Amino acid sequence: MADTSDPRRLTAQGRERRLQLIEAASELFAERGYDDTRIVDIVERAGVAKGLFYWYFENKEALFRDLVLQNRLQLRRAQAAAIDVEAEPLRRIRQGAEASVVYMANHSRLFSLIEVESVAGLDDVLRQGTEEHARDVAALVTEGIADGTVRDEDPMLLAYGVVGAVGYYGHFQRTGRVSMPIEALAAFVGRFVVCSLAADERIARRVLAPA
Repeated sequence: MADTSDPRRLTAQGRERRLQLIEAASELFAERGYDDTRIVDIVERAGVAKGLFYWYFENKEALFRDLVLQNRLQLRRAQAAAIDVEAEPLRRIRQGAEASVVYMANHSRLFSLIEVESVAGLDDVLRQGTEEHARDVAALVTEGIADGTVRDEDPMLLAYGVVGAVGYYGHFQRTGRVSMPIEALAAFVGRFVVCSLAADERIARRVLAPA
């Protein structure tokens, strides 16, 4: 099997074929679930030979793991695109939280799949994504504590609160318990996060004011 741990090593055609397999698998996993999707189903949906699957992936679990990793990368890109690097820390936390809610809604089928499927050996990947998000937020929280805009408590505990709010409200939106428009929900989560973290109400009002 080719060494595909670094997609940059693949040719343009190789990257395209690998992406075809990932996209086909994503559709089938969402439609049928992980267990009921066979490798033969994936290659048929992708329109490639079965042998080609094993050139890029050791097995179905490896593909699913890669799918989760690719999704995490795309989420981080969406967060980065929404964050104004010149803004104060609390505003950047708000921007990242709102972008995360929107991204999760736009990719709800995949997040629903990840929530309900229990794939052996994948817990570490899912936990790593949560911890990575929390560390990113904690770094901003630490900046905010230093400049006096975020209340002085354990940065990781505060970060877990942000990650939890984003994750749970995203889940409630996917399962129909929250029916408001996604942009309105994202704005609500942004307000919720700012009001939870701000050192005082004056700071919260400033951060929530239009830029």
